[in-house]
Parts: sequence; C-alpha cells; structure tokens
Amino acid sequence: MPSRLTPLQERVLAILARRPGWTLTGGAALAGYHLQHRTTRDLDLFWHGRRTFEREPEDCAATLVAAGLQVESLQRSPGFARLRVQAGADEVVVDLDAEPAPRADRPLVVLAGNASIEVDSPHEILVNKVGALLHRAEIRDLIDLDLLLRRGGDFARALRDAASKDGGFSPLMLGYLVQNFPLDRQAQVAGLDEAAITALRTFLASLGKRLADLSK
Repeated sequence: MPSRLTPLQERVLAILARRPGWTLTGGAALAGYHLQHRTTRDLDLFWHGRRTFEREPEDCAATLVAAGLQVESLQRSPGFARLRVQAGADEVVVDLDAEPAPRADRPLVVLAGNASIEVDSPHEILVNKVGALLHRAEIRDLIDLDLLLRRGGDFARALRDAASKDGGFSPLMLGYLVQNFPLDRQAQVAGLDEAAITALRTFLASLGKRLADLSK
C-alpha cells in the first residue's frame, strides 16, 4: 500500500536525514512504512539511548530553515522539543524526543525520497503502544494496537519488553486500564461510526481476556 504521509512530511524526513541519529516512530512510521492505515499530523523522532539533548533540536530547526521551510519552536525542555514546520499552507508538527529506554528491536533502514532514514520496527512500535495505554487513553493507540496484533504482533513478547522499558508497567495494571478504557467518549470525539465502535469494543474484550490469561 502507498504511504499515507503528506509530501511535506516526506520532505521534512528527507531534509533531516542530513542530521542522522534519530529514528522515526509512532503513527508516522505506521502510516508511512508499516500499516498505511491512517494519516497523522505529527512526525515523532526518537534519539534512542539519550536522556537530554545538546543542540540537536536547534540544529534540526536550522537545517529545515536552510532548506526553505518556516520553523517555529513550540516547546523545548532538556529531553524534548516540538517544532511547527510550514511550507505555504501546509504544516506538520515535529516532535523530537531523547529516549533513554533501551530499544526492544532493531530499526529498519528505508528511503525517504532519495535519503535513507531509520524507522522503528512494528514490534518496537507495538511495545510503545502497549506502554502508552498506561499513560494516556487515546483511541488512535487502540486502533494501532489492534491492527499491529492482527498483522502478527507478538503480544506476550511486547508485554515483556514494555516492562523492560518501564519499571512501573505490569499486565495487571494494563488489564485494569483496558477494562476502564473510555471508548464511547473517545469514539465520539474521533467521529467513529457504530461498526467501528463495535469492532473496538470486541477488541478491548479480547485484549482483556488475553491479559487475564497471561496473568494466571
């Protein structure tokens, strides 16, 4: 299936390939290179094995500006930066994260335009999506998790790797959050139809059962 990334998103990735050290992850990695099932307004770039940045966000911004794009810094902390990148009427939000947790899987090397970039593997993203459910209740994570598992994701391995990344993670806690996921409210915000809501409700029930079985 073709990439669901926008031309501007692909252009930003190709430009930032001039400053290697990061890995594309999250929804953009799924939309562009793995599942191609939805669009996303963000690009999530991880610097694995880092707790803080030096000048990487500023250097990335300068590289984008030198390539003719407009860049606005929206947020900056020692280990995180958010940039708004614009070209005419098009824009994309670029999140830059220093990620100290160890990788669960090796990244893939793919092409963005004529440039090579690293992209987190489906398993790495599955691990991150499992962990994300502990910290936020967003329906996009649930949709991504459902499709990753239906495409052959190893759930038991993902749970083990999520615990390695986050000492506060446990299948028992995840099971509680799955049972109490605010599906109806999230589905209303996302504008899902009844068929999609029913499918996700079925997935949540099956996920809860798998977690209960694994906890025995």
